[in-house]
Amino acid sequence: MNKTFRISEVNAEIFSRMDGKSFKVGCPVSPSELRHLSILHRNLSGDILEGELVCNVKIATSLIKIFERLYEASYPIERVRLVDEYDADDEMSMRDNNSSCFNFRRVSFTDRISLHGYGMAVDINPLYNPYVKTVNGKEVVAPETAVDFVSREKKFPYKIERSDLCCRLFAEYGFSWGGDWNDEKDYQHFFVEEGIER
Repeated sequence: MNKTFRISEVNAEIFSRMDGKSFKVGCPVSPSELRHLSILHRNLSGDILEGELVCNVKIATSLIKIFERLYEASYPIERVRLVDEYDADDEMSMRDNNSSCFNFRRVSFTDRISLHGYGMAVDINPLYNPYVKTVNGKEVVAPETAVDFVSREKKFPYKIERSDLCCRLFAEYGFSWGGDWNDEKDYQHFFVEEGIER
């Protein structure tokens, strides 16, 4: 593993940034079940950027390998910051096209804990790869600023498609993709449900 791609335990300093934000009372996992990942990534201009995210220990090694291979292939990811920098506000994080993982919250329009609440789901370039669902006959798009990117027939930067490297790598490491769902679409969303009781 490249030394610039690191897996660390969630220590006191990192947890202090998460406490009361992404990590709230009732969280189904403990800090000891989470890992902090340090990575490098490139944006659309090819700039090399440092990124960080928190995930479940079960997927930490796979994620490091995926991000390392995306970096080596110059796959563009605009930013990778802890969602806590947005006070764990998922809408604000998505609007900023921030790729992230752990955030204890509920699935939209349900009472179920999101797989993000277990650290078992990753959102990549979410502004350009929105969540789309019809609720009471009305199309709902998240983030709300992503309406222009709902149509997957258009060409635009950071778009995730079934055939691209991002999808292929996540599938190789056992992740499913929200873009494959039938009743709703979540083009940013890669997840592992195995071993999670909800």
